[in-house]
Amino acid sequence: MTHLASRVPDPAVRQLSATLYGYAFLSDLVLLYPLYVVLFADTGLSVGQISSLFVIWSAAGILFEVPSGAWADVVSRRLLLCLAPLVTAAGYALWVLVPSYPAFALGFLLWGAGGALVSGALEALVWTELDRFGAVGRYARVLGRARTAGVLGVVVTGVLAGPVLAVGGYPAVGVASVLACLLAAAVATRFPEHRRPPGTPPPPLAHDPASDVRDPASAVRDPASAVHPPASAHEPAPVVSPVVALAGDRPPGIPSDDDGDLTWWDTLRAGVTQVRTRPPVRAAVLLVAVVAADWGALDEYTPLLAVDTGVGARAVPLLLLLLWAGVTVGGLLAPAGERLGRRGYAALLGLVAVALAGGALVRHPAGFVLLAVAFGAAQLATALADARLQARITGNTRATVTSLAGMATDLLIIGTYAGYGLVATAAGNAVAFAAAAGAYLVVALVLLARRRSA
Repeated sequence: MTHLASRVPDPAVRQLSATLYGYAFLSDLVLLYPLYVVLFADTGLSVGQISSLFVIWSAAGILFEVPSGAWADVVSRRLLLCLAPLVTAAGYALWVLVPSYPAFALGFLLWGAGGALVSGALEALVWTELDRFGAVGRYARVLGRARTAGVLGVVVTGVLAGPVLAVGGYPAVGVASVLACLLAAAVATRFPEHRRPPGTPPPPLAHDPASDVRDPASAVRDPASAVHPPASAHEPAPVVSPVVALAGDRPPGIPSDDDGDLTWWDTLRAGVTQVRTRPPVRAAVLLVAVVAADWGALDEYTPLLAVDTGVGARAVPLLLLLLWAGVTVGGLLAPAGERLGRRGYAALLGLVAVALAGGALVRHPAGFVLLAVAFGAAQLATALADARLQARITGNTRATVTSLAGMATDLLIIGTYAGYGLVATAAGNAVAFAAAAGAYLVVALVLLARRRSA
């Protein structure tokens, strides 16, 4: 049965979208964001110690990512979205109450656990609810705008962090950060969630003749459809057309998200099996990981790059505002980006590589304009890769598979941290940024090469 965007109950979709945008905004309205590296440095930590904290953060994500994703597939995803801000709030409070390396490390463990609770559960809840409304064609748009709402929260923190720090110091910044997390947890209770109780058979689907007409406006081209080889005849047929996938159709014999009644362990095994045995899903997971990891890791070092341009510490948040503005635009461009083909997506990744390297090597505050372009293009590329992954996941392990993509991202982020630390120590932050940008160029060339060989 093909769902139609025109038949969507718009009030319900608007409620879901508004709750998602509010949750994303408040989750990132953390005044510690632009200041925690400065807090670490003020406490006396070296660059090596700070990098080790980032590794601990990513390791925590790896440790909790997949188990929490499987948990989200067997319990309430809304519950996990409520718990996540509370866990991270505890970490932020710890940082300002007892600032020290052990406290920072424990705080990052809590932050990693909180992020893992959200990762997978959020995307699965939004996709499942949009699917219920017959509106999965809006997924990339809704998630792109949600990421933009989160970036706007970060922008507000860039504006408010300095004045709040000047008035009340790090304790005031910590209180404001914890309060934002508590508000995010309250907003999460408003998420709709309609999942069958365990053991309840799915209701029969009534055929709707009007639903047999496809809405061309919901068409989304696959930006990287050649990243995997053709599926074998012995595996479930992959989603060939992203128009069909994002409109809610599923391959024959593939259950919906609510089919089945699996335990936590069964769900975890099923998610891993889907990634291992279905090349389209595995390729989509890898694409998400590679695209998201590089700029996600470099983002943590942008304050150091800003300082290297010669600006004072108080001007650093202003330069970071440029980057966040670029990310905002990138999220808003998700609907337009859905029209990119394989070549267009490869060109988008090439733009990320060139702008990232060029902006860093300028070694001047003006270079942050190019970096803003790079971060905006990377945000768009990440949103499109995520939409492609969600379209290819089948069965009742959506959060688990998405969490596997998150775990792969964290593994690559750790590798980026390690490589960055080595290159930056030897040649400086600008060269480390330029070297890291090469990953996007490699992926772009692979996509183009696969097209020629197809």
